[in-house]
Amino acid sequence: MAFGRSDRRRRSAAEPVTLKILVAGGFGVGKTTLVGAVSEIKPLRTEERLTEAGRPVDDLDGVEAKTTTTVAMDFGRITVNEELVLYLFGTPGQDRFWFLWDELARGALGAVVLADTRRLADSFSAIDYFERRGLPFTVAVNCFDGADRYPPQAVRDALDLDPQVPVVLCDARIKDSAREVLVSVVEHAMRTSARRREPALP
Repeated sequence: MAFGRSDRRRRSAAEPVTLKILVAGGFGVGKTTLVGAVSEIKPLRTEERLTEAGRPVDDLDGVEAKTTTTVAMDFGRITVNEELVLYLFGTPGQDRFWFLWDELARGALGAVVLADTRRLADSFSAIDYFERRGLPFTVAVNCFDGADRYPPQAVRDALDLDPQVPVVLCDARIKDSAREVLVSVVEHAMRTSARRREPALP
């Protein structure tokens, strides 16, 4: 059966918008966990076991129980609603895999920077990276069991963030919590895009 132009328009109008979001942060902060918790498909993971050879370059302080590490990326997908689908790309956390970040960041709408209050300084590299690229991001504090809890404003001050950067608390293991983080990223990216389109005042 042949379809006319109006049929094609109706089909294309029903197709959701697809957006790319990065999930970044330091080593062992919960990026793979967040992507896995929220993805509606089986996540693609590129994890390898940590070895003795990597101990000089992999800082396990605070995450001594970690046995694997992402060496390329994590990939997942979540349908936010019938109009919006997010494709998630989790970045590797160690410095030696930073050469992959430029490729992963290409075409991204925004990013999540996951933070751990026990290793807050590990967030600086990802924050600096997205600030330099002008890519909107949300800082999501992953509330690990046993970690000290701080209000978002205290985290904002410690990381010296611009006032418009959202800071949220989350549990990367819980789907609804991870989903709220992603919604925050999309909303922040849309607001940033709208501000950039506003004409400059004379």
